[in-house]
Amino acid sequence: MRMILLIAGRELRSFFVSPIAYVVLAGFLLVTGWFFFNLLFRFHHLTTLYSSVQNVQGLQSLNLNEHVIAPLLHNLAIMLLIMVPVRTYELLLTSPLAVPQIVIGKFIGCLTFVGFMLLLTGIYPALLLLYGDPEVGVLVAGYLGLYLLATVFVSVGLFTSSLTENQIIAAVLCFVILLLLYALSWPAQTLGPGLGHILGYLSVVEHFSQMIKGQIDTQSIVYLLSLAVLSLFLTDRSVEASRWR
Repeated sequence: MRMILLIAGRELRSFFVSPIAYVVLAGFLLVTGWFFFNLLFRFHHLTTLYSSVQNVQGLQSLNLNEHVIAPLLHNLAIMLLIMVPVRTYELLLTSPLAVPQIVIGKFIGCLTFVGFMLLLTGIYPALLLLYGDPEVGVLVAGYLGLYLLATVFVSVGLFTSSLTENQIIAAVLCFVILLLLYALSWPAQTLGPGLGHILGYLSVVEHFSQMIKGQIDTQSIVYLLSLAVLSLFLTDRSVEASRWR
């Protein structure tokens, strides 16, 4: 365990020895902050509009969960899909450490960095709790789903990084896989209940969408964690095979 934590610490420090981490964090907060501002501004505009015309039914239909929190979390998920760091194993392939230690250590390091990115966005729900009345349970379930998505994204990124030393190829391959996992459910409604249900279950966004509604389903948690474990297992096999080349 000590060696795993050392690798995780080394991986985490490697993000901050160059300006890349600070640029990523600043860009992430800038874009997500813009999303939050626009969603909140639109919510305020609709509230003012319905109040001015005394549209009671419209006012009752407005709530922070559906008009601000849910779209904000979906936007955060898309931002993670684009910005999750993709690293290579070039410096550790000749290490005498066991392959599982390398894989798990790098995974923990990368996931900690992404978790820090999500932690910084906590200012948005904090503002809603301070000045509004959102459902705390929905916020907790939504951020849990977001972190589980990040777990899948990081593990897939590590897997694609283990396949090639070219970071550009690894990043593109990672993005393609994640986009497929994200968009699998899009044609579900046109394919009938059988195949449509299967595609819906395999799509990570369907499980994430349930959590955004405040529904913490064990099935969704197991599926997302299983994807992450499978990706880490494939990474372990890929790195092991690279050592024998």
